[in-house]
Amino acid sequence: MQPEFWHERWSSNRIGFHRDAPLPLLVAHWPALDLAPDVRVFVPLCGKSLDMVWLTERGHRVLGVELSELAVRQFFEERGLRPAIHETSAGRHFVAGAYELIVGDAFALEADVLADCAAVYDRAALIALPPELRRMYAATAWRRLPAGCRGLLVTLDYPQAEKSGPPFSVAADEVHALLDRDWRIDAVERRDILANEPGFVADGVTALSTAVYRVVRRG
Repeated sequence: MQPEFWHERWSSNRIGFHRDAPLPLLVAHWPALDLAPDVRVFVPLCGKSLDMVWLTERGHRVLGVELSELAVRQFFEERGLRPAIHETSAGRHFVAGAYELIVGDAFALEADVLADCAAVYDRAALIALPPELRRMYAATAWRRLPAGCRGLLVTLDYPQAEKSGPPFSVAADEVHALLDRDWRIDAVERRDILANEPGFVADGVTALSTAVYRVVRRG
């Protein structure tokens, strides 16, 4: 999607993708990664997700990237935090406590920006992108994460012809096609969620599942 699409969604407060609680699948599967408490977690297309709060409550540091400065400012305001702000070639950085959120393009982040991210959590980025941008995303941000980085990837799977994204359907075979070169991928859960998503039902979607993958960056 073009950046203007997401800027408009945030400016008009059409953010049905934002959850008012941490994702239960994160809570269920993150502990099995056995990460040290103080590792830095990369959260692409982070919005103002409460998943980031949950991660910092586990002792982690968060490096998020988001196109919408409005979303980033709302995140800090809603936490009662006053971030320090500085500019780099990667974008505008907002830093407070365990949070560093960059207003910028995830595709443009260089390896040195991501070098100390020992973990990655993608719930909203891959499924937000149409196919050609998913390939670019895998070839840039994901490929630039360091060896040994591990984390969770959460996707949706439904008949794409029944609904226009975003969020887009990303089936297991596409996950492997995008990431197998650089990542070890293990499916850890697949769950039928159609009954819990009335918007998809109203759009005529006949099947909807969410899948969780545990990923480890190859050396």
